[in-house]
Amino acid sequence: MLFCSIACWEANFLKMATSLGANIYNRQNWEDADFPILCQTCLGENPYIRMTKEKYGKECKICARPFTVFRWCPGTRMRFKKTEVCQTCSKMKNVCQTCLLDLEYGLPIQVRDTGLSIKDDVPKSDVNKEYYTQNMEREIGNSDGTRPVGLLGKAPSSSDMLLKLARTTPYYKRNRPHICSFWVKGECKRGEECPYRHEKPTDPDDPLADQNIKDRYYGINDPVADKLLKRASTMPRLDTPEDKSITTLYVGGLGDSITDSELRNHFYQFGEIRTTTIVQRQQCAFIQFATRQAAELAAEKSFNKLIIKGRRLNVKWGRSQGARGKEGREREGVTEMGMKLEPVPGLPGALPPPPVDEDAPTNYFNLGPNSAPPVMNISLPPPPGVAMPPPGFGPPMFHSMDPMAIPHPIGMRPPGHVHYPSQDPQRMGAHASRHGGS
Repeated sequence: MLFCSIACWEANFLKMATSLGANIYNRQNWEDADFPILCQTCLGENPYIRMTKEKYGKECKICARPFTVFRWCPGTRMRFKKTEVCQTCSKMKNVCQTCLLDLEYGLPIQVRDTGLSIKDDVPKSDVNKEYYTQNMEREIGNSDGTRPVGLLGKAPSSSDMLLKLARTTPYYKRNRPHICSFWVKGECKRGEECPYRHEKPTDPDDPLADQNIKDRYYGINDPVADKLLKRASTMPRLDTPEDKSITTLYVGGLGDSITDSELRNHFYQFGEIRTTTIVQRQQCAFIQFATRQAAELAAEKSFNKLIIKGRRLNVKWGRSQGARGKEGREREGVTEMGMKLEPVPGLPGALPPPPVDEDAPTNYFNLGPNSAPPVMNISLPPPPGVAMPPPGFGPPMFHSMDPMAIPHPIGMRPPGHVHYPSQDPQRMGAHASRHGGS
C-alpha cells in the first residue's frame, strides 16, 4: 500500500511539472504581474472596467509556464476576454497578451516580420524553449522597457508596407460574442437574454475560420496574415504627373481637429513649403512646395502612410489648370482634340429652347400704337384703427402714361362736379321729383 501511494505521488508530481512546463522547485520563474499587456481593442472602449486577477491561474500557451491570468468584459454586449500568454512571451514579440497582434501596428506577427524583413526563429522544443526564454528574460530585465528586445529591437523603425496596412483606430467588433450554436440548430430558447450572437455562421471552408494561436505567435500559416499580405500586393500606387509645373499635393480627410501647423510640421521635412491652404468645408488642404523634387519626395513618403492624430490622411497630387479645363470639356461632351463624344443611350437629353417667331405680334393687350398702357395702382389696406375713405375719394385705380396728361396728386380728384349716388338722374327717386316739380 505504501509503495502504491508513493508511485501515485510521483506520477502526479511528474504530471504537474510537465503541465506547468517549468521547474517546480524554482517558483521565481513563475510570473506575478499587477496589470496585463493589452492593445486598445482588447481593453475595450469603456475607461472603467473591472478585472479579476488569478495568480498562477493557467500555463502560458507558448512557453507552458504558470502566469497570472486577468479576465474582464471589454464593453456592453461583448464577450469576456482573458490573457492567453505570459508577459515574457508578449514582450519578446511585442504583442498583446490576448489577441497576439502587434502593439504598434495592430497587425499579425507574420505581416510585421515580413514588412521589417526579419525572421525570428523561436525554439519549439521544451528544453531549447526554456533556455531561450531565460535568456530573453535577462535581456528584458537589462533594457529600459521602451523598445522591443531581440531581433525586433534591432530592426528598422518602420516600413512602407506596415504604414499602409497599420490600423489607426480600435476595432471593437472583434470583441463580439461567439455565435450561438443552439440558435444555428434552431434550439435556443433564451431569446434576447442569450449572451451569444444569433447570426448565421461564416462558410466553414473560409480560411479565416481556422486560426491557431501558436501559428500566429510563430508567424507561420496565419490566414489573417495571408489575407493582409495579398491586400498589400494589390494596393494602389500614386503615379507622378507628367506636368513638371505641378508642385502641389492634395491632403484629404483632415477632420475638424488637424491644424495648419500640424500639416507644416509633417511636410516641412521634405522641403520648403510655399503655401498651405486648408478648405475647412471640404476637410482638405493643399500643400504647395517650392520645388518639384520636394513635392515628389513628400508624395512618396506620405501616400497611404500619413497618420496625424490617429487619422489616416489621403494624399494625392494636385491638378493643373489645363487638367481642370480638360475635365470641363469632357463634361460638356468635347474631348481635348475637339471631337464630339457620343451621348450615352438611356440618359435624358437637354430640353429644347422655346420657339422664337420674329413676325409674331407682341401686342398682347390690343393697345393702339399711340396709346400708353394704363398702370394699375393697387393700394394697400389701411393700418388698424384707420377708416377706409368713402367711394370716390380714394386714390385712382389707373394712371395714364400719356406725357401730355395733367398729373393729379394721388388720393385727390380733379376739380369739378362731385358725383353723389343719390343725385343720379337715372335713379327712380330723381325721376319722380323731377316729374312732380313740373
